[in-house]
Amino acid sequence: MGRPKAWLPFGDEVLLTRVVRVLTEVASPVVAVAAPEQEVPPLPAGVTVHRDPEEGRGPLQGIAVGLRALEGQCEMAFVSSTDAPFLHATFIRRLQDLVDGHDVAVVRENRRFHHPLAAIYRPSLAAAAEQLLADGRPRPFFLFEASDTRFVSPEELLDDEALRRLDPELHCLDNLNTPEDYEAALARAGG
Repeated sequence: MGRPKAWLPFGDEVLLTRVVRVLTEVASPVVAVAAPEQEVPPLPAGVTVHRDPEEGRGPLQGIAVGLRALEGQCEMAFVSSTDAPFLHATFIRRLQDLVDGHDVAVVRENRRFHHPLAAIYRPSLAAAAEQLLADGRPRPFFLFEASDTRFVSPEELLDDEALRRLDPELHCLDNLNTPEDYEAALARAGG
């Protein structure tokens, strides 16, 4: 992206503040995971920031840190990236409905592309994620293999009428990896 995604303006918010606001509509407590020295925008009272122990170890480390922070505080945790401008509560609630006793509920498109940073995890998976990192297996997919994972198709998501009406193209799964992605998201949002 060339600049910190958490601070990218989107409407009258920056991306991290936007994602946290959506999460607070459906979840409590909310934690943010940041790199060791990363500056984060001001967050609402009650939202805590936890730090990765090492920089550059990928999303599984962030997932492990967040799950460890939530252990004992909740049964399930929705994990999101900071660059999800179209995340909304209806999607989170639908995924929550579909977890159905599994350890993980993750969207899988075309039977091979997963969305590990738009998924629900049990906080009790923190130790398994930490062990995978220690074993040099830092991909979230390894956690899916090691746990009772429910792979959710886009079609299953859209079986929910409220989600289908609100977000038929599932833009809630979009993330911003390039300046062009960011510009396209701004255009889609009308500004």
